[in-house]
Amino acid sequence: MKTWIEVSESRLTANYNALTRATNRDPAPINQSETAPNTTVLAVVKANAYGHGAAVCAPILARAAAPWLGVTDVAEGALVRAALTAAGIDLARQPQILIMCGLLQQDAPAVIHHRLTPVLWEPRHIDWLTTAFLQQDHQPDGPPAAVPVHLEIDTGMTRQGIPPGPALNALLRLLKSQDKLHLDGVMTHFASSEVAGSAQTLTQRKLFEQSVTAVSAASLRPTWLHAGNTSTVDNQGLEQNLPWLRALAVPIGATPMVRTGLGLYGYSLPIENASTTPIHDVQPQLRPVMSWKTRILDLRTARPGDTIGYNATFSSSRPMQIALLPIGYADGLRRELSASNTHPGGWVIIAGHRAPIVGRISMNLTTVDVTAIPNLSPGDEVTILGDGITANDQARLARTISYEILCGIRAQSHPVA
Repeated sequence: MKTWIEVSESRLTANYNALTRATNRDPAPINQSETAPNTTVLAVVKANAYGHGAAVCAPILARAAAPWLGVTDVAEGALVRAALTAAGIDLARQPQILIMCGLLQQDAPAVIHHRLTPVLWEPRHIDWLTTAFLQQDHQPDGPPAAVPVHLEIDTGMTRQGIPPGPALNALLRLLKSQDKLHLDGVMTHFASSEVAGSAQTLTQRKLFEQSVTAVSAASLRPTWLHAGNTSTVDNQGLEQNLPWLRALAVPIGATPMVRTGLGLYGYSLPIENASTTPIHDVQPQLRPVMSWKTRILDLRTARPGDTIGYNATFSSSRPMQIALLPIGYADGLRRELSASNTHPGGWVIIAGHRAPIVGRISMNLTTVDVTAIPNLSPGDEVTILGDGITANDQARLARTISYEILCGIRAQSHPVA
């Protein structure tokens, strides 16, 4: 195995628990007679658990008592369902699985078969799921009484969801008129949750409030009301989005829920436009979960004047010990981490020391300077991401975000304590 990922079960569990505590650190009463319910944390494992391995992370989160998991699509939902079963988690105790990125007509039968909960917003979604429900094969444990679905409201992303107004009202009437689907949840997604004092978030909140009023007026009673992500939990300045969500959920008898992804894996975005008052609620408690590793493939000496890598962007000015690593941009190591004589790049960790990347990262190979690290041999372990180098470090050098660094990694993952 030339490159692999180790996922820390203890850190992933601790991050989930920290997010849950932060989400519910101040469950203030909604009014004098009602106590706000705890806000549920949906653990997002979509995009292969942000590169960490959904089949590895899902059972860990299930053992941490996560009641919901969020996946990209039906195929990933089926993979996660199988991973939970293979881990020995009884079906009755498995988390519910939300398909976060819509569905196609051919996906509908698998939604029923694997007991997934789709996000919908179009009348055709209702038609597809209803047809699939009526045509379902017999299951040993019996078919569900109705298919649970979550309705997404487009409050400003102009991406997924149905906008408030006549189209939403018509869709609610359609949902009310049939008995094969059950409106289990209503949701929206904030476009600027990492921006302190965001006017866009306030506008989205008002539109979501209007939509929830329309749902209630249609005599539909969802169990879950959810909005927000890791930044919603982290950004607890003037917004107070979590108390707002609880206050919106209680009158309709719903449980509030937030969808955390990046925070589970030990990262969060910086809060933009923050004042001098600290508003990070959870970020200091999070620790990266992933260690991405490889091994030294070969060692060689570069003489003064030798060029290293494509296009001779790096030339040795002294004798150097070079380690060759069997990893490159085909594995997700960003080419922007390359180094020239005038522009330093990224680094890896070997034997507890930094080893700077020298020359250009190629498709399958990378060269690093190990002159200052003694007693190395081919086969020695190398940390590409982990203690000593984070996805934030690589994102800064590659001029991107930690999400893209993590999701771009292509390696086999396995859990460690």
